[in-house]
Amino acid sequence: MAQIITDRDELKKEAARLRAAGKSIVFANGAFDLIHVGHVRYLEGAAAEGDVLVVAVNSDESIRRYKGPDRPLQPLAERMEIVAAFRAVDLVTCFDEPTCDAMLELVRPDVHAKGPDYTPENLPEYPTLKRLGIRLARVGDPKDHSSTALLKRLHGG
Repeated sequence: MAQIITDRDELKKEAARLRAAGKSIVFANGAFDLIHVGHVRYLEGAAAEGDVLVVAVNSDESIRRYKGPDRPLQPLAERMEIVAAFRAVDLVTCFDEPTCDAMLELVRPDVHAKGPDYTPENLPEYPTLKRLGIRLARVGDPKDHSSTALLKRLHGG
């Protein structure tokens, strides 16, 4: 199972240790509030972009801010544990901010992996990627596997 690090100072030290060891770091992020095959394909694609995959999971409060008061369906600690169990993942952390810019500044990955629906034009953290020299990799299944859409189907919507 992947290592879970929630302390930002510890995360920064671990990222520095990995870089010093010559490892290329890939950073991915998401809510992971209802795990589906799109997540598996996204994380496997992300892992293929480097040596170490760091995944940042949105906090419960950040999910409520952008998905509504009835989300997330599972608490943060459980979502982090589930993500940590994926074989493609090496390290899991969390963040509360609306975007992952602060995490990118902290981890300083070589690659930021996002789903194929993201482009430089619609990715809020793209200016940070550009400024830090982080490569954007669009990975995963191009088919939409949205957990929000899945919930709508389950509720007959």
